[in-house]
Amino acid sequence: MIHPTAIVDPKAEIGEGVDIGPYSVIEKGVLIDQETKIGPHVIIREGTRIGKRCRIFQFASIGEAPQFLGYKGEKTFLQMGDENIIREFVTLHRGTVKGGGRTVIGNKNFFMAYSHVAHDCQIGNEVIMSNAATLAGHIVIEDWAIIGGLVAVHQFIRVGAYAIIGGFSGVLLDIPPYTKAQGDRAKLFGLNTVGLKRANFSEETLKALKKAYRIIFRSGLTLQKAIKKVGEDEIFHTPEVQHLLDFIQHSKRGIAR
Repeated sequence: MIHPTAIVDPKAEIGEGVDIGPYSVIEKGVLIDQETKIGPHVIIREGTRIGKRCRIFQFASIGEAPQFLGYKGEKTFLQMGDENIIREFVTLHRGTVKGGGRTVIGNKNFFMAYSHVAHDCQIGNEVIMSNAATLAGHIVIEDWAIIGGLVAVHQFIRVGAYAIIGGFSGVLLDIPPYTKAQGDRAKLFGLNTVGLKRANFSEETLKALKKAYRIIFRSGLTLQKAIKKVGEDEIFHTPEVQHLLDFIQHSKRGIAR
């Protein structure tokens, strides 16, 4: 159902079962897939693609132009998957030509009130961004990561799968998968053990990750030597440890420790 006060451009593509609330604005070139619910006073800009069964609450701004001085009005995009929850006053910006032209958001993510995703970010699946969490441009957030309230993440940072960043933190370096981080210049404080247990990681996997974490981050070895030592032990031949090592080895910003 489209409320009579909503403004929906005839060139927008609206799927079956979509609800659009009072005073919302949907521009041309927007695609909204089946059964998505749009609350009142939402604006969705040209170039936005929204999947099925998403829920967008009042006053959200979706697909707005990037906050980038080099942006000159080029046609860029915001692509969002299925079953995402977008709460009040969330802002999600589309990409820039220099950043690949596309901000991408996966499935089943939860963006709490006032959270912000800047241009060219790549967000996986089942990520939680708490109230007023803020991502600068070109950030990669892997699946199941949790970004705490009032966290600010610097541009070009990566946050690994199942990592959790405590509230009121500033993130200047990559946060490895499966870890927990906190602080004005966020540092690691061990594995996200509670989160991993809730996700039903096996005891064998948890044991391997704990041992790998101790060697890499607490042994006093150089990062290169620690990674070599981890890779030589059979206990570490699990997909999760391999992902941890690969994430660290491909870091461009540097790893928080």
